Amino acid sequence: MDKKKLSFKDIMINYGVIIIVVLLVIYTGITSKNFLSVNNLTNILMNMSSRLVIALGIAGCIITAGCDLSAGRMIGLGGCIAGTLLQKMDYSQKFFPNMKPMNIFLALLIVMLVCALFGAVTGFFIAYLNVPPFISTMAMMEIVYGINMIYTNATPLGGYVSSYTGIASGRFLGISYLIWIALLVAVITWFIFNMTRHGKYMYAIGGNPQAAEVAGVPVKKTLIIIYAKAAAMYGLAGFMLGAKAGGASVQLGYGYEMEAIAACTIGGVSVSGGRGKVSSAIIGVAVFEILNAARQFLGVNSNAQWIALGIIIFVAISLDIRKYVARK
Repeated sequence: MDKKKLSFKDIMINYGVIIIVVLLVIYTGITSKNFLSVNNLTNILMNMSSRLVIALGIAGCIITAGCDLSAGRMIGLGGCIAGTLLQKMDYSQKFFPNMKPMNIFLALLIVMLVCALFGAVTGFFIAYLNVPPFISTMAMMEIVYGINMIYTNATPLGGYVSSYTGIASGRFLGISYLIWIALLVAVITWFIFNMTRHGKYMYAIGGNPQAAEVAGVPVKKTLIIIYAKAAAMYGLAGFMLGAKAGGASVQLGYGYEMEAIAACTIGGVSVSGGRGKVSSAIIGVAVFEILNAARQFLGVNSNAQWIALGIIIFVAISLDIRKYVARK
């Protein structure tokens, strides 16, 4: 049996970004003694937690050859809803002055259900009205932002109960609750992608939606579920970010959708559809967080991250399309 040898060019196309990150980690670790410290690695994992939840949500959309530009604003909505429900009674700027702080699990459920509802609407427009995902999610991005502005009157929120902020500060077996939440979401997502009928439908739609429909796949229903599920995960991420920051505003999560899309493509989720794993999202998010941490230790201008993000998106998607064309 002949084994195809990978050329240097193939290796760089498939693993170039990861190789560059590994070299950067080695260089930063040598030049900055605290970069590889336990505290810094823990901080990287904590920063990864909410971003991984976002990326896992958006990965399902990308696998169906779609996208979700509303993710960032959904995160803001989720964080703000949680913030208004979980403020202390004696907080001077309490949003609902006469309402007692809600149980954090009930508040989380409300956040995820509200966001899932908006996601289902997005999925309906994509599935039944054939609105391109780019347009549909961009429209929902503006709608959600406007609703959040009206709901909060663009007022920053704070004064959260300790049971909410404790989600970020608390630990189990020495590991932050945020990291445990992200791990749980990753395990559940892996199970859905690989062990359920819904996961098989998702990959079939990404591979060829027309063939999937002919084969009996409920394409429309599956798309609605995918976008609703993704939006619920954005709500969870907003809940996590609000707990970590101890506050929220309508700008919470702004721009996170682009990071998530770039992270997925870097990790191996194909924008052409039909391909992608949970590990792809994990790898992509890890790459971004390591790059960000290295930038801070090396003293690179923080505004340069946006330039780097744009370049990474260009390179990752170009290489992905190149691989797709080569397969054809």
